[in-house]
Amino acid sequence: MSVPDAPPPDEVMRVATPEQFKAMAHPLRQRLLFALIHPATISQLATAVGSRKGNIAHHLKVLREAGMVRVVATRTVRGGTEQYYQRTVHRYELGGEQATAHTPLLVRAVADELADAAPEPFLVLRNVRLTADQVARLTDELTRLSTELTDAGPGEHRYGLLLTLYRPAQPEPSSAGS
Repeated sequence: MSVPDAPPPDEVMRVATPEQFKAMAHPLRQRLLFALIHPATISQLATAVGSRKGNIAHHLKVLREAGMVRVVATRTVRGGTEQYYQRTVHRYELGGEQATAHTPLLVRAVADELADAAPEPFLVLRNVRLTADQVARLTDELTRLSTELTDAGPGEHRYGLLLTLYRPAQPEPSSAGS
């Protein structure tokens, strides 16, 4: 069902509070965020992600309290009210002092999604030395690429996109021989 009066999601949310990180750290909540690019009811989401309606309602409550989903429409069905939920934003950027502590949980949740991904996901891991200018240019280019992607609509397959550029915590090996 199309929800004509649903406002479009904002472009970006900077995830920075403990509540927001907690909300994103559960694999089912990430799956719900993927599914909610278009408005959907609890029943529709339960079917889409293969879970019980009560479980979906709980996770939607956590996401709603974190400001990541909202009710965009309601309708009366058999004497009850059915709510349509939608993401509040298209893209999430992680930041703030909570990011370092919560990033492993978020990446683990994405890893759980990857374990069930079909067909085989595209993954590249590369270590390279970069200047500060190269880092800035690469970050700008990755942001541009992710921003330019538009949703193809409900008839197409969903894809997750996780972009990261990080400096490994391990010290660099000594270039001088020991």
